[in-house]
Amino acid sequence: MAVFFGLERVETRQWGGLTLTLIIASVGIAGALPWGILLALGRRSHMPIVRILSVIFIEFWRGVPLITVLFMSSVMLPLFMAEGTNIDKLIRALVGVILFQSAYVAEVVRGGLQALPKGQYEAAESLALGYWKTQGLVILPQALKLVIPGLVNTIIALFKDTSLVIIIGLFDLFSSVQQANR
Repeated sequence: MAVFFGLERVETRQWGGLTLTLIIASVGIAGALPWGILLALGRRSHMPIVRILSVIFIEFWRGVPLITVLFMSSVMLPLFMAEGTNIDKLIRALVGVILFQSAYVAEVVRGGLQALPKGQYEAAESLALGYWKTQGLVILPQALKLVIPGLVNTIIALFKDTSLVIIIGLFDLFSSVQQANR
């Protein structure tokens, strides 16, 4: 067994407590933020196929409870994988959390994009900026500043939702506290 700084390696299935909560929450929000921004831009796109696919993705993931997503990633996903393929429970939970949270982040960012006055778009157009430069230099910095409270709310909700990972056999901070009280 490998030793790192005098400590033995611990399998992810044995992780628990605050470590697991922080990993799920930080990786979840770090993965969901870029996807959410792209989905919000896609939802406001003038291209029908991009807009429709973004709307379908957002509405599907917002309509499914996180506990169902975690259950499906834990129980059903292995049934559809090739024989002998084994993906760690933590990775499956992280993918489910990222997909779930990206839909909520997309709606928060979309609210910020809609809050900007039309004059900002017109100003970028008058400077002959392309779509991506307009979004990256003019629109998104202002929109993301407006949505900080909504993103903080989403992050707090994600921290609370980490307790649902017990459904797939991972023990987060709250589960560890309950086990210690017994």
